[in-house]
Amino acid sequence: MAEKNFLIFDFGASNGRASIANFDGKKFNFEVLHRFDNVPVYATGTLYWDFLKLFSELKTGLALSFKNFNNIESMGIDTWGVDFGLIDRNGKLISNPIHYRDARRNSICDEVFKVIPKEELFNLTGCALASYYSIFNLYSLKTQDATEYLEAYKFLMMPDLFNYFLTGNAFNEYTDAHSTLMCSPFNKKWEYKIIERLGFPRNIFCDIVQPGTRVGQLQKSVCGELGIKTVSVIAPASHDTPSAIAGIPVVGKSPNKVFISIGTWGITIIEMEKPLVSRKIFESGFANEVGVEGLTLLFKNFIGMWLIQQCHDRWVKDLQKEISWDEIMFAAKNTESAGAFIDVDAPVFMLNQTDMPEAIRKFCKSKGREIPESIGQVARVIYESMALKVKHNLKILEKITGNRLDLIHIVGGGTKDVLLCQWIADATGLPVNAGPTETTSIGNLLMQLKASGEIKNLEEGRQVSLNSSTIKNYLPANTDFWEDLYNKYIRII
Repeated sequence: MAEKNFLIFDFGASNGRASIANFDGKKFNFEVLHRFDNVPVYATGTLYWDFLKLFSELKTGLALSFKNFNNIESMGIDTWGVDFGLIDRNGKLISNPIHYRDARRNSICDEVFKVIPKEELFNLTGCALASYYSIFNLYSLKTQDATEYLEAYKFLMMPDLFNYFLTGNAFNEYTDAHSTLMCSPFNKKWEYKIIERLGFPRNIFCDIVQPGTRVGQLQKSVCGELGIKTVSVIAPASHDTPSAIAGIPVVGKSPNKVFISIGTWGITIIEMEKPLVSRKIFESGFANEVGVEGLTLLFKNFIGMWLIQQCHDRWVKDLQKEISWDEIMFAAKNTESAGAFIDVDAPVFMLNQTDMPEAIRKFCKSKGREIPESIGQVARVIYESMALKVKHNLKILEKITGNRLDLIHIVGGGTKDVLLCQWIADATGLPVNAGPTETTSIGNLLMQLKASGEIKNLEEGRQVSLNSSTIKNYLPANTDFWEDLYNKYIRII
């Protein structure tokens, strides 16, 4: 077949990229045309996403793509989950979307739970009940009589919002809609029992579309502004986690494989045929997230590279010079373990911190452990604590599923960190396959290939991913040391 090009926009919580995937019928290769930072803005007590800047970056990526490639078959957009914007009756964005780390939206959970108890919410959606989910932000706006809430005509998740301004069509893509905590994984529709109990206007929620759906064409106004041709817009799994899992280069299904996506967030996942909703799952801290083609992802989040990112920013500020990620990794490796740990999921570590190293020191002090001072000591605490958190989560996962795990497959930006990958293998005693880094973009591509008829289903797509990927293997070592460390970790944490 003739080679075809597909345009992929992947917006992460800290940066984004526009890529072209060239597909020859059996495998693909990526060319990144545009990279950009995604920096939130703190203003008058609220943390916002700078949507207009991000939309400007999207247009830059579009222009560069059409400048370099004449034959683009389609495009698709994925972003992080849980955040949304509200459109008024004139089709205007009323306010910049509020960031999921905003303090107010993370403080209102108990008010929602007074209306709908936690376990009932879980039973209706199968979702985790994390404070940053969309439902809490929307309820916060409602209690404030916020202008954007009062004037809302359409509720659009971040990828839906980008697609709306590109195509003029308003819809909600299924995998991202589920991250609102207002969508049912059983009938794949909005759960109006929740929406009506909380007093939200049901008419603002749009029709839900499945991954791999053609949702429109680039509008004439966009094409005219940029001097480009129109192109079909496909909704992939627009929430980046399901997209990343869809893109993993594995063939065949196995309940003994566990997937871990590590970026700003870490997510531990196994694929299931249907949602698991029970008291045991609810109490375990695991929950369900919807995937492509009807799959369910039984998952648990943990705070990932965010901790190192925040520390890096502080160290650069304090030292007034750049520090490479490799420098931090080697400093951690060459520092002796002090048996000081943090719970990476403690609420203090989820919020934006001006001095994350100091927040880590305070946590260690509160547990009566040695206080890390140097870059190497702080980084070692983070890396060890992340690896041990993974081990702990896998023990819970084995208990609730009854499956003995035998392989970990890590994807995402964390695969670049060879120390973390090796320490996860060592801590868990399981072999680790790592790579590729950009499985979110791969999952995006696979749903575009499905929409265009190039592949029939996810299984065929994952074979294409395997044909195109390089995977690094890590075998566990020094397991006695890590088992001893884990026993100390459990007693402390």
